[in-house]
Amino acid sequence: MWTYFNVPESAEGTTLYMDGQPPYMEWIWEIPIHSNVISVGSVAAGEAIREKRQQGQTVEEIFREQLARFPRFAELLPAGGAVSPHVTSFQCRTHGGLAGPNWLIVGEAASMVDPMTSNGVTAALRHAAEACALIVRSGRRKRLPYVAGAMYTRRIVDLGRFFNCGIEKVIYDAAVRNRIGVLRAGRVYTVPAWVLNAVYSRIGPEGVVSTLLFGFVLNMFRAASIVLSALCSRLGRAHEAA
Repeated sequence: MWTYFNVPESAEGTTLYMDGQPPYMEWIWEIPIHSNVISVGSVAAGEAIREKRQQGQTVEEIFREQLARFPRFAELLPAGGAVSPHVTSFQCRTHGGLAGPNWLIVGEAASMVDPMTSNGVTAALRHAAEACALIVRSGRRKRLPYVAGAMYTRRIVDLGRFFNCGIEKVIYDAAVRNRIGVLRAGRVYTVPAWVLNAVYSRIGPEGVVSTLLFGFVLNMFRAASIVLSALCSRLGRAHEAA
């Protein structure tokens, strides 16, 4: 859910607001559009919104309730006027089969990466660059090389799953956050994510060997986040039982 507010002066850069207590992380963004307009949006799990809607709350009431938790937005909400937020739903997922005989899929059509990762624009530009390079290398062939297309798909899928799984297990789910704290959980996710993204940009894997090796590294970190989440969850249950 999101809308736009007029402000005397907007800050540079995106700001995120969140409460570390809910079982599943919810967050609010503030993005400057230009000097006197900001985009403000609330992200929450579909189940949480559905429950409130079933209790009789309107979308505007839910949106106001989410923003009112933070003083920054409480003063921006009109006391009696309508807010009329825009609403959309999405699910972060990657898709297989991103290359065919004479076509390639790029951007969020190929891999919907969680917006909090700030990797969407980077990924879209990377997909486009790799797709263009593959087309150029194919020359005047009537079909794209099957192996090159399969490796293109593999890179997009592995990187998208790495980002989505990491932020889901370490940030959104409560087990790791509750165990080590929000700030530490953020570092546990962002440091490997940023480092591996930088490594990807630097080495630019293209062939079968480099693609599979880099994918192996990504999947190792993805498995580590799953194990960390399971371990923290088990320690949390043991602490409650004690």
